[in-house]
Amino acid sequence: MWKWLKRLLLAAVVALTVLIVNGVWFKPFSIRVFYERVFLEFALESPELLTSLHLLEGLGIRGHNAKLDDRSQQAADAQLAQLKQNLDMLHSYDTSSMTEDEKLSYDMLDWFLTEQVAGADKFRYHSYPVNQLFGVQGELPKFMVNNHQLNDQQDAEMYVQRLNEFKRVLGEVVTDMNIRAQKGVVPPRFVLEKVKEQVDGLVKGPVEEQLLYKHFVDSIGKIDSIPADKKTQLAASAKQAMEQSVNPGYQQLSGYLADNISRATTDDGVWKLPDGDAYYAYMLRQHTTTDLTPEQIHQLGLSEVARIQAQMKDILHAQGVQGDDVATMMKQLGDDNRFLYPDTKEAREQILKDYDSILKDITARLDPAFRLRPKAPMEVRRVPEFAEKTSPGAYYEAPAMDGSRPGVFYANLYDIKATPKFSMKTLAVHEGIPGHHFQIAIQQELQGVPTFRKLLPFTVYAEGWALYTERLMAELGLYKDDPYGDLGRLQDELFRAIRLVVDTGLHYKRWTREEAIAYMSNNSGIAASDVQAEIERYIVMPGQACAYKIGMLKLLELREKAKAELGDKFNLQDYHEVVLKNGSMPIAILERVVNRYIAEKKAQ
Repeated sequence: MWKWLKRLLLAAVVALTVLIVNGVWFKPFSIRVFYERVFLEFALESPELLTSLHLLEGLGIRGHNAKLDDRSQQAADAQLAQLKQNLDMLHSYDTSSMTEDEKLSYDMLDWFLTEQVAGADKFRYHSYPVNQLFGVQGELPKFMVNNHQLNDQQDAEMYVQRLNEFKRVLGEVVTDMNIRAQKGVVPPRFVLEKVKEQVDGLVKGPVEEQLLYKHFVDSIGKIDSIPADKKTQLAASAKQAMEQSVNPGYQQLSGYLADNISRATTDDGVWKLPDGDAYYAYMLRQHTTTDLTPEQIHQLGLSEVARIQAQMKDILHAQGVQGDDVATMMKQLGDDNRFLYPDTKEAREQILKDYDSILKDITARLDPAFRLRPKAPMEVRRVPEFAEKTSPGAYYEAPAMDGSRPGVFYANLYDIKATPKFSMKTLAVHEGIPGHHFQIAIQQELQGVPTFRKLLPFTVYAEGWALYTERLMAELGLYKDDPYGDLGRLQDELFRAIRLVVDTGLHYKRWTREEAIAYMSNNSGIAASDVQAEIERYIVMPGQACAYKIGMLKLLELREKAKAELGDKFNLQDYHEVVLKNGSMPIAILERVVNRYIAEKKAQ
């Protein structure tokens, strides 16, 4: 008996070894193994992603938390080669016998890899890796504060190790930017000026007053398991890392920016880049997953602006607001003390509390529309103060996949006038519930799908969903007795329609930054600080702002199609479950999923 058990065990070990060797070094026997290998390759190349996901810590694997990503040219070359190899291998699998669900996974990965390879081949150096909105200079400090968990001594030691990586990382970024500059890719002058101001602010003053050091010392001070003398040693090590790695790295980046500000131009659109028109078309396809032309998107924006403004005008007149210009009337409301918080620290704290109350009200209204909900909780926090000036009005950060960190809706409280009370409900819906938090947390919690499908991002789907839910909550009565809140919702939808106009205006019609700011200001009534930050965002993220309205309109179109074809069989909970339970996807695949749902429901 023992002899047979040993043989069986040996056979199992051999079989497992064959599977591992096959999965790692050769074409995997199973496409599901291939999918997991693609995800693991991608994740293991990014220790920062592994930290954010928090997938391995429960297995006792923590070494990645001591490292930062490799941003060298060699790493980028290897990543592109791997993308091409994976795409070729994906295409080598036979799809003829796949089920509908299996074909869904195949087509999602195929679309994503194909677009990534096309972009990397043609436009690898066209983006601006350091800009006023995102980039290593601001993302790394946010990552260290928000994602690097500090729970024990090992976490603290790894934090210091990461500080010692800053000089290497920032040096790699400067090398990359120099290559781009040689190829004619330099951001507009205002971008370099704003980034330099941000960079210099991060290393201003004594180390003891700098964000990364203060956060570390404050955090380890609360960890009871670390002895007092060890805390002193750790603080000294962190200070040394700041002096020898972090600050010199930022100073090198600041020097590069100073040297290039005078060389930069005031041309803002990507039309100015080599083959800029083709690059913009690629970015529009990347973000909208459609082949809509810039002109088609521009005209769609103009028609949507007119339609939404007409709706707003009716509500404004019903509330006794006089005038014919929507932007002027909305600016009057935005300056009305009834809708403003005082410009104080206490008022900013109250805003966060009020968001919590709004989210409770929203949650109480969801039953008619949602059967499927995320398990992960969500919190509302203030955008870190060092990043407020150049950050958008709000953004969402996904929860850790092991449940150790909640989803977070970050509210920008820099300009108190940019948070009028009538706009808060729709912002809480979009960034929080049932907007980004529902879509992203549910996607991460999907069962029985390849891991890549829990994380794959398609802007048109994610942002289209969040904007769609703004309309949905109006339909569910969130603004029934709140006409000003409904105006806030419509102003936000108007704002997304204006994006179609100004994004294509900047990058296709060659508008200046000032022309785009004037168009948004003259048509929206949004606070001046928000208008400027938004236009400057579109300049460094071409095409991204067009995804919101296009995704929303497609979700509404598909819902109405399902209603018309199913009649009494249509159920809103079913529709939302079908949209959410498959994760993020391009529009053509989303349409296929909904059509399949309609056909199956008809057949019941």
